[in-house]
Amino acid sequence: MKILLQIGIIFGVCFVGEGLAMLLPLPGSIISMILLFLLLLFRLLKPDHIAEKSDFLLKNMAFFFIPAGVAIMESAGILFENLIPFLVICVATMVITFAVTAFTVRLTVSLQNRIANRKGGKHHE
Repeated sequence: MKILLQIGIIFGVCFVGEGLAMLLPLPGSIISMILLFLLLLFRLLKPDHIAEKSDFLLKNMAFFFIPAGVAIMESAGILFENLIPFLVICVATMVITFAVTAFTVRLTVSLQNRIANRKGGKHHE
């Protein structure tokens, strides 16, 4: 019975996320993840309420990539026709992602150092 309740909670959050997607310019899956995060953050939902179902989904995550992989294989002709632009976009977004991540880490460390120095605590590097 516990697993059914957990499935119900997950599906309920997804249902609300899909409903909000009709009003907002975001995919329902993204809205659902944000909603689940907020419910957990504000302790309206405890991790124990969804732990078993979440563990199951995480352990079987590779299974959910099969449809995407099949779709890519079916579209191989289109991908090969546009291989150069596709690779340029992949490399450019990778470089941008690395740069933004590095900037974010440096900013976070800098802020942590400022806070630690104000409190007279340890210096992080």
